[in-house]
Amino acid sequence: MKKTFQIEQERLKPDRAVDAIKNELRKYAKREKKKDLPNKKTMYWDFDCKFGKSAELASACTFEEIATKLNSVVADGWKSCYIEVMAKAVDKPLKEEEGKE
Repeated sequence: MKKTFQIEQERLKPDRAVDAIKNELRKYAKREKKKDLPNKKTMYWDFDCKFGKSAELASACTFEEIATKLNSVVADGWKSCYIEVMAKAVDKPLKEEEGKE
C-alpha cells in the first residue's frame, strides 16, 4: 500500500482522521497476514514501511513506529502524510538450543 492520507478534511477533525488512518493500516496488515506463506513453518509476514510528508521525504520505519509518528502529525500541523507499507515473507530466526555446547 502506497498512499497519501489527508489529515485536514471537511467532514473529520484531524484527531479522528488520524484514528481512521490507523484503522485502515490495521485492516491492511490483518488482510495481508491472512495470505498464504510459501512455507508456514519457517516464515512469517513482515512489513517494509516508510512515513513522511510526501513520497520523496519519506523515511524508513517499523510498522509500530507509524502509529507514534501519526500522533505527532496533528501537533506539527501537517495537512497530509505519505505512508508506504509493503508486506514481505520473512524467514523466522533460528532458535538456539539451550544446554548444547
